[in-house]
Amino acid sequence: MKLQTFAALALSVFTVFTSAANHEVKMLNSGADGYMVFEPAVLKAAVGDTVTFKATDMAHNSASIIGMIPEGANSWNGGMSQDVSVIVNKAGVYVYQCTPHSMMAMVGVIQVGESLTNMDVIQSKLASVKAGFMMNSERLDTYLESL
Repeated sequence: MKLQTFAALALSVFTVFTSAANHEVKMLNSGADGYMVFEPAVLKAAVGDTVTFKATDMAHNSASIIGMIPEGANSWNGGMSQDVSVIVNKAGVYVYQCTPHSMMAMVGVIQVGESLTNMDVIQSKLASVKAGFMMNSERLDTYLESL
């Protein structure tokens, strides 16, 4: 009986780890949405998936924005011109930026699962984040509206 229970548990853990997907987001000087963009800018993922931000063009990073990811979620702050990977461990919406190009609204959004539970918190912080944008001020609104 114990062996059957252990086998079932091992199979369920194996299934979780083998079903997690790997997503790639490029950090670009120019892309489909204009200058200084992440591509894709809006990504849908599942809990446990890995998102790798690729330093396709130099002088970019990817960093989660404080207060704009689900409570208890893994935050990140990648190095300049370096790939960074993050496991999205909580359902909800994650908003991130390229720190040196945040004034150009170099931002992106990841929706993990079907949940939008933290959207009210994101909306409450949206004006302060957008206040730092010198251009492309509608970009983040557009991304969030597409969820």
